[in-house]
Amino acid sequence: MRWHGQAINHDDGALPGLELPGLRTAGLLRTVRSPEFAGVTFHEVLAKSALSKVPAASQMPFRWTINPYRGCSHACTYCVDPSTLVLMADGRQKPIRDVTVGDRIVGTERDGTYRRFVETEVLARWGTVKHAYRVTLEDGTEIIASGDHRFLTERGWKYVAPLPKGDGQRPYLTTNNRLQGFGLGMVADAYATPPESPDYRRGYLTGMIRGDGMLFDKTYAGGRITMFRLALVDDEALTRSQDYLAMAGVATNRRAFSAATEKRQALDGIFTSKQATVAAIRKIIEWPTTPSREWSIGFLAGIFDAEGSCDGQVLRISNPDDRMLTTTMTAMDVLGIPHVREPANKIGVANIRVVGGLSSRRRFFALTNPAITRKLQIIGAAVKTSVSLRIISIESLGSDSEMVDITTGTGDFIANGVISHNCFARPTHEYLDLDAGRDFDSQVVVKVNVDQVLRAELAKPSWTHEAVALGTNTDPYQRAEGRYRLMPGIISALADSGTPFSILTKGTLLRRDLPLLTQAAEKVDVGLGVSLAFADEGLQQAVEPGTPSPRARLDLIRAIRAAGLPCGVMVAPVLPWLTDSLAHLERLLDTLVDAGATGVTVLPLHLRPGAREWYLGWLERDHPHLVEGHGRVYGRGAYAHKGYRDWLWERVRPLIDERGLGGTAMHRARAAGAHEGGQHVEGDYPRGAFSGVRADGTGAASLGADVGDETLF
Repeated sequence: MRWHGQAINHDDGALPGLELPGLRTAGLLRTVRSPEFAGVTFHEVLAKSALSKVPAASQMPFRWTINPYRGCSHACTYCVDPSTLVLMADGRQKPIRDVTVGDRIVGTERDGTYRRFVETEVLARWGTVKHAYRVTLEDGTEIIASGDHRFLTERGWKYVAPLPKGDGQRPYLTTNNRLQGFGLGMVADAYATPPESPDYRRGYLTGMIRGDGMLFDKTYAGGRITMFRLALVDDEALTRSQDYLAMAGVATNRRAFSAATEKRQALDGIFTSKQATVAAIRKIIEWPTTPSREWSIGFLAGIFDAEGSCDGQVLRISNPDDRMLTTTMTAMDVLGIPHVREPANKIGVANIRVVGGLSSRRRFFALTNPAITRKLQIIGAAVKTSVSLRIISIESLGSDSEMVDITTGTGDFIANGVISHNCFARPTHEYLDLDAGRDFDSQVVVKVNVDQVLRAELAKPSWTHEAVALGTNTDPYQRAEGRYRLMPGIISALADSGTPFSILTKGTLLRRDLPLLTQAAEKVDVGLGVSLAFADEGLQQAVEPGTPSPRARLDLIRAIRAAGLPCGVMVAPVLPWLTDSLAHLERLLDTLVDAGATGVTVLPLHLRPGAREWYLGWLERDHPHLVEGHGRVYGRGAYAHKGYRDWLWERVRPLIDERGLGGTAMHRARAAGAHEGGQHVEGDYPRGAFSGVRADGTGAASLGADVGDETLF
C-alpha cells in the first residue's frame, strides 16, 4: 500500500513514547505518520495471533474476538463547506450537506493514459469543524475547504495548505497549479436552486410544445375539431409538462400513445380535445415581446428536452424552424453559453451546437435544469479540462467552519466541478471505545497480516468453530480500514472456515463489504449490529461530534436489511435525563422499526476513564443542572447504579415487546455489542430500589458514594 507520508526508523527498534501492552518490537515492520491522518501514528506489525480469547470472568456472551486494529484512527482531515456541490450519477448537482450514504455519485478512475468519470457510491458521510480556506479559480469557481483537503491538479494530488512549520512537508496548492474537472464558473447558485418561476414554466412549455408537441384546430363542414398532443419516450419530461400545464390551470389526460416495437421504444402522451383548453395552451406558448431571463432559461430546458441531445461529448439542439433556432441562440447569449449554428441538412434541420467542452455543457445543464436525466450523464467520458481552472488565490478565512466530507468507492468525488479526494471514513471523538485516552486516538497498531494468521488459526484441528465477535474493542470499520482493507480478508477467512461471526460498528464503511457479507451469510451465521442511541440529531452531534448522523445510521440499517442480512441495533449509550425519556425512546424505537432493525439491545452510558472526563466536562458546560444527578448515578465508578439500570429496563422492556424487537437477531447484537459497557437490559436482574432522583437530575436520596467500588459486572 502507498502512503503519502513518512516512515520513522528507530535504530534500536523502540517506539518512543509508546506503551502498548503486547506489542513486541520484533514484529514491527514500520512506523508511519501521514498528513492524511493528522496527529496519528500507525505502527504496522506482523501479528503472531488473530483470535483473542475473552476471559470467562468478563461474563461476555462470546469467547473469541478479533481486533485488526489496536487504537483508533477516527480523526478526519478532509472536509469541504456544506454548500459544496457534488456531481450525482444522474448528472445533477446536490450540496454535500444533502448527500447521504448510499447515494450514487460521480467519481473518477484511471483507464490507461486517461482518467474517466465513473459511477460510484457514497459509503460514509461525516461532519466536523475545521479551519477554513477559500480556493478561487480563474473561471470564477470558489471552493471552501480545510487545509488538509486534497484536489487533483495537473501535477497530481495536492493539499490546500502546507503543514505547520516544523511538522514536515507535503505537496500543497499554489497559484501555479490548475485543478482538474470542469469547474462551476459563476453559476454555483443555479446548481443548487433550479429556477421554477412562472416565466420559467412558460418558457419550458414553449420550448417543449413548439419543439415536439402537436396543436390542431380546424373547422370542417361538420364542425370544429381541436386537439393537443405531446408524446414522449421520457417520463420525466412528460410529467413535468403535464404538471406545468396543470399549474397554469390546464388539465390534460395521460395515456399510452404507441407500444414498443423491436426498433422503437414505447411512447406515452398527454392529450386534450377541449377547445377552451387548446386555446389556453396556445396562449401559454405565445412568443413574448421581450423574453425575461427566466423565460429564456425555461425555453432552453424545454427545447433541449424536446429536440436536444448530448452524447457525453457534443450537445446539440435540432429544429427546422428558423424562429426556434434564433430564439435558442438568443437565450444562449443571455446565459453566456458559447455556441455555433451548423448548416441545415438535406431536409432543412439545423443544429445549434454548444462549444467550449465539458465546462460549457455542464454550465448549460446547471443553468437550465432540463428534466430528462439520461441526457445529463457523463459516465464514461474522459476527464478533459477545457476551461481555465488555474488557481488565482488561496486565502485563510481566519476562522473555523462547519465542514462535511464523504467516503466513496473510488476515493474521490466531483466537488464544485473539480476532482476532490475524499475522507477514508469518519471523524469522531470515539469516547465509547475501550482504552480511551490520547494514545488510543493517536497511536494505532495495525496487524497487516491478520487475515493470513487468522486463516492458519482457523485451519487448526483444535478450532471448534465457536462464534467470533468483531468490534468488541475497536471499531473494525474505523478510518484506517479505508486504507488497509483488512476486513474483506477476515470475513472471507471466517466464512471459508465455517465460523459464525458478528460485527458491531458505527461506521457506514461497512456498506463496502455488504456483497461479501451476503456471500458469507450463505455459509455461516452472520450477525450485524449498528450503534444508534439518538433520535435528536442536534444532541447526537453535541455528544458524538463528527460521528454519522442518526439518518446515516438508519440508512446503513436499511442497506443491511436490503442485502437480506439481519441487523441488530445497540441503543447505547442511553444518557440519564437526556435520552431516557419515554418520548425519546419511543421515537427512536419507531425509527428503528421503520428502518427494518431485527432486534435491539439497550444499554446505559458507560463512563470509562478518559470518556468520563470528556463527558462530564461537556455536561458541566452544556447541562450543568444534571451534573449532581450523574454524580449519584455513577459515583466514582464507570457503570450506572443498579437501580438506574433496573428502572431503565422496566421502561424499555414493554416498548421493545410492543414493537417486536426481540428474538435471535437481538442476541446477535448482544454478542456484537457487549463491549459497550454495562449489563444487557433484556436480561433478568435482581431488582433494587431507584428512588429520589427526579427528571431534572436532583433528589434527596443518594445512590451511594461508594458505587465506584462495587463490582457490578
